[in-house]
Amino acid sequence: MATDRLSDVSATATGRASRVSLIGESDAFKHLMFRIGEVAPTGAAVLLLGETGTGKSLIAQAIHERSPQCHERFVAVNCAALPPTLLEIELFGHEPGAFTDAKHPEIGRFELAHGGTIFLDEVGELPLETQAKLLRFLQGGEFERLGSHHTRHVSVRVVAATNRDMREEVKSGRFRRDLYLRLNVFPISIPPLRARRGDIPLLAHHLVAKLAERLGRRIDFIPGDVMEHLQRYAWPGNVRELENVLERAVIISRDGTLRLDRPDDLPVESPVTDALVEVERAHIRRILSLTGGRIEGEGGAARTLGLKPSTLRSRMRKLGIVRSFQAPRAESRRPPRES
Repeated sequence: MATDRLSDVSATATGRASRVSLIGESDAFKHLMFRIGEVAPTGAAVLLLGETGTGKSLIAQAIHERSPQCHERFVAVNCAALPPTLLEIELFGHEPGAFTDAKHPEIGRFELAHGGTIFLDEVGELPLETQAKLLRFLQGGEFERLGSHHTRHVSVRVVAATNRDMREEVKSGRFRRDLYLRLNVFPISIPPLRARRGDIPLLAHHLVAKLAERLGRRIDFIPGDVMEHLQRYAWPGNVRELENVLERAVIISRDGTLRLDRPDDLPVESPVTDALVEVERAHIRRILSLTGGRIEGEGGAARTLGLKPSTLRSRMRKLGIVRSFQAPRAESRRPPRES
């Protein structure tokens, strides 16, 4: 079981966000956490590479909160959300008179993040002119506000993210090679959800509980066929798509049981096609059926198969075998016995 639990923490410029946690226990997830642990304490620039919806902003915050800058600000900028002229102002600030209606000086995100971390999401969308100014900053921590000739210096850790193939962007001339090398000091590839299917039950339970609380619903039970459907879908939109599907499911579900909305929209895709693996999956399912789903103890599936319970659970996760999942019930509190 993972030691962390996922929590939604929005990008903040206060430095006071609650700790970001991440959910998973698959090998791909453990490797991701290992990479985060390696680079977080160093202050080095990090480039997060991954598909849309894999949680790059959460990973950036996790790096910040495990770094020496954790008590300072974490400032996020979506480089694809603003036109080039506004993006430069957003990053570097401006002086009075720099443009029409610029009557007061404004600091940019780099100054705001001084001593902390700036997260440049969708950095591959930066226009070439802004790339040149960012490169200058990375080389010496120097920049000028728009409309000023006064050079300013700040100390900021840069974490960037993109879903683009940056080598292709450099090759095509859309992204500066020298800037790419500066950002790519420590690349981290974030695995897509289809590469960590064994984490889906953990993510589903967490997300359903969070969504049910927000939407005013009560969900106690996720049927096994629903969970199996979730595990065997390819999730091109990754965790973001999973959350959207579960939100719809929570909205339509009644009597405490989760039901999928339009399950045909989630075509089942087997994660493996090897014939021997299919035989193993069928055999484990048959034993589980004979033991009533019991894994441990006398008469359990693990003992019948000659496996340790932990080994059997690991094989079930890899093969996409799930049972019905019941939400844990609160333990009743009994008064202590008198001695």
